[in-house]
Amino acid sequence: MQMKVTMKDVAREAGVSTATVSHVINKTRFVEKETKDKVLRVMKKLDYYPNFAAQSLRSQKTKVIGLIVPDIANFFFTALIRGVESTLKKYGYTLVLADSDENLEIEKEQVRVFNAKLIDGLIVAPASGDHAFLEKLLNRNSPVVFIDRKPQGYCPGDCVLVDNAEGAYKAVSALINKGHSRIGVITGVPGLTTSEERVEGYERALVDYGIKVDQNLIKIGNSRYDGGYKLMKELLLNSNITALFVVNNLMTIGAIQFLKEKHVKVPDELAIIGFDDYKWASITNPPLSVVKQPSRRIGEKASELLIRRIKKEETGDYKEYRLLTELVIRESF
Repeated sequence: MQMKVTMKDVAREAGVSTATVSHVINKTRFVEKETKDKVLRVMKKLDYYPNFAAQSLRSQKTKVIGLIVPDIANFFFTALIRGVESTLKKYGYTLVLADSDENLEIEKEQVRVFNAKLIDGLIVAPASGDHAFLEKLLNRNSPVVFIDRKPQGYCPGDCVLVDNAEGAYKAVSALINKGHSRIGVITGVPGLTTSEERVEGYERALVDYGIKVDQNLIKIGNSRYDGGYKLMKELLLNSNITALFVVNNLMTIGAIQFLKEKHVKVPDELAIIGFDDYKWASITNPPLSVVKQPSRRIGEKASELLIRRIKKEETGDYKEYRLLTELVIRESF
C-alpha cells in the first residue's frame, strides 16, 4: 500500500523547510518566485494535496467565504461574483455561492447553512426586508461585508456600494438638458436602497431643474425582465413621456423588448438611459446610453475588506464605501 505523501516529503524533495512549503500553500508569507515554483512542481510530481480539513481544525479557520446574491442570472451580480472569486483566490480562499432569489426567508436559511459550515466570513447583497434577524444568526467570529444594498434594520459590517443617487441624477439631468421634461422611471423592488437612492436622484434632478415630480411616471416592479416589460407597457399606454430612465439592466432589457415589439423609434420617439453597462448595451439598436457602475470592482473591494477583517488588519468602526459611476452616452439618448 502506497504511503500518503506529507508536507515533510515535499520539503525534503524541494530542499526547503516545511515552513516554506506551508507559506507557499497558504500564502501567509512572501516566498521568492523561483522557490515557490520549485515547491509547486514538487507538489505536482509527488501528487501532494494539502489536507485543508486538518488545517482548519488546528487553526479554527476554514479558508472558505460565503457569498449570497439575490439573482445570479443578473449580469451585474455575475460580474460582481467574478470580482469576489478572483480576489479570494489570490489570498488562498475558496468561495461558496448561494442565490436568495430576492427572498428574505431563503436568505435566512442560507446564512444558517453557511454558519454550520464554519465559514471565515460572509459577503451579502441583502434581499428586501428587515434584517434584524442577523443579530442572532451571524457568527460573531465571522465578519460580514454588505454589497450593492444596505440591509434594513441591521448593519454591523462594512458596506461597499455605488453612488446610486448621483448616478441617477447625472442621467436625468442629461435628459433634461436634451429638452425632455416628461421623463418616466422604471424602478425595482421596493425597500431596496439601490432602488430608493436611484429614484431619489431622479426626483432631485427634476426638482433642481424646476420640473414637478409626477408620481404617475414612477413605475415600481420586481427588478426583472418581465417587470421592465410590463411597466414599459403601462408607461407607454398611459402617459405622454418623451424620455425614460430605467434603474437596472434586466428591467432595461424588458422595456426595450416591448418598445421593439411596438416599433417605437429610439431616441426619436423615446430617449432611454439605463443603469449598468454590459456588452449587449453597446450592440442594441440603437446602442444604449447607460450609467456605468464598477460591478467587478465592488466584488474586489468587498473581498479585500473582508480578508482584512478576518486577519484583523482592519479593526474599529465599520465603514461605508461609495464607488463612483460614469454616464456613458450612446445613440439611445
